[in-house]
Amino acid sequence: MSIEQHTSDDGKEVRIRVKGRFDFEQHQDFRAAYRDTGGTGVRYIVDLAHTEYMDSSALGMLLLLREHAGGEFSDVSITGASEGVRKVLDIANFGRLFRIQ
Repeated sequence: MSIEQHTSDDGKEVRIRVKGRFDFEQHQDFRAAYRDTGGTGVRYIVDLAHTEYMDSSALGMLLLLREHAGGEFSDVSITGASEGVRKVLDIANFGRLFRIQ
């Protein structure tokens, strides 16, 4: 599976790891990774260290996660992005919406 999810014991942190391609084919699995989590008040970490490629549909999925997490009050971090993936995030100005590490 290219999407892995781990929720902390207290439910306050959800880590979502994307492996390989992050595109529309991962839509259902990515949504399933956070659908049953708390939303507002939960810290989300999207680990892209093993992501080889992402497209505009992946950007849309990240925006949907942000909305689930509380919109402008959300706590969503994106970590481990390769140079190519980081370039996509930078072009989309996602540094204004997410904490990118």
